[in-house]
Amino acid sequence: MTCRDRRIRPPVTVVEQCRSMDSVADNQFNWCRIRVLTVVDNFSRECVAIEVGQGLRGDDVVAVMERIRQTQQRAPRRLQTDNGSEFISKTLERWAYENGVEMDFSRFGKPTYNALVESCNVSLRDEYLNVHWFLSLEDAWEKIEHWRQ
Repeated sequence: MTCRDRRIRPPVTVVEQCRSMDSVADNQFNWCRIRVLTVVDNFSRECVAIEVGQGLRGDDVVAVMERIRQTQQRAPRRLQTDNGSEFISKTLERWAYENGVEMDFSRFGKPTYNALVESCNVSLRDEYLNVHWFLSLEDAWEKIEHWRQ
């Protein structure tokens, strides 16, 4: 992983050049918490992956990123995230280093710094999470994956 001074982000000109990640919290019908990880391609604005779990750790984020990398035969050049514990983990840092991915963390209190994935999460919440009950994690994953597609 490379460190760099904060500067204006370079424009994204091709698919898979930069991806953004963030997570959203919700509840099942019985008030058990679920977390949803969204991964958005910054050029195509496609939500390329959604992961649903009771909690999300760095290992879970790496598993999603590795699944995407294997499917598409390459990793993005840059990942934009906030400073959530699942994104500042040593596991994700190692994966990024091994795959030549630059981690680009948002500044604290600046949700607009990662606007594409924030927009995706607002749509997910408005169009799906606020209008559906989830009976289990599997039910949540199936319904949310259907929304993603």
